[in-house]
Amino acid sequence: MSPRYAGPVIDPHHHLWDLSLDRHPWLRRKNGADEEMVFGSIEPIRRNYDAKDYLADARGQNIVATVHVEAGWSQAHLAEETAWLDTLDKAGGVARRYIARVPLDSPDAASRIEAEAANARVVGLRDIVSWHLEPAKSFAKTKGLMQDDRWRLGLRHAERLGLVFDLMLFPWQFDEAVRLVADFPNMMFVVNHCGSPADRSLEGMTAWRDGLRELSRADNVRIKISDLVAYDPQWTLESLRPVIVHCLECFGTRRAMFASDFPVAGLHASFDEVYDVFRTVAAALSNEEQGDLFFTTANLTYRLGLEPDGTSGD
Repeated sequence: MSPRYAGPVIDPHHHLWDLSLDRHPWLRRKNGADEEMVFGSIEPIRRNYDAKDYLADARGQNIVATVHVEAGWSQAHLAEETAWLDTLDKAGGVARRYIARVPLDSPDAASRIEAEAANARVVGLRDIVSWHLEPAKSFAKTKGLMQDDRWRLGLRHAERLGLVFDLMLFPWQFDEAVRLVADFPNMMFVVNHCGSPADRSLEGMTAWRDGLRELSRADNVRIKISDLVAYDPQWTLESLRPVIVHCLECFGTRRAMFASDFPVAGLHASFDEVYDVFRTVAAALSNEEQGDLFFTTANLTYRLGLEPDGTSGD
């Protein structure tokens, strides 16, 4: 067993928001009710969360850079999110790169994608395809987006521009995803949150394990080991360990990265608790492999341009 990782850390998945802008419909209270989502009540994160809040949560973890992932801005104002991020203080490396959102099946998807790609900080896109039978737990507006011709046309445009695609889906959609990544061999896909193992039954976890293994066979797919606590709110180290280990068995360390998904993961764990689990499980690996998970894979995938010691290569 190697010493626990103590080098520079890149967090390739977190969110920031300012609720005074009224741009996040999913964070609004509906009729005064605190509705449940797939990860439970979101009441504790109905508050502003800016770079200072993030750095306070991440204090002591040696975070040198982060990737901001689109945070569910309203459809009518999507272009504003990237512009808003550009105004933020980048001290501490927060939001060094962005994953923007473009509805790929929209009539103006091509122009929207080109506008996002023109910003050097935008390295990828996310248009969530996670569909659930229960509407409150569904992130996508419709079933089968990955098979939709117009949606795929938008994705093809993003592929031509060299953008990464962050793929957030449920395990019952893995078969569709296998076909998708095969049809877009020149695009890098990054599975979010370990493929969202939301069904914790024996049957559900077996389907997740088998589907993830099949999806990992494609060389153009990587994975973020993130927010496992959302789907295991009564988590322990020993309940999270096999999920992390399976991801590593499928993808290896050169195609996997640890990420916080804060503040959403904060619904069920502190930042220190999340990274303590990562460091504890990773201690079974070599120093180089640990470096892959905490730094190198994210640095390469999202073109952060950092030197191995975490300093800027710009």
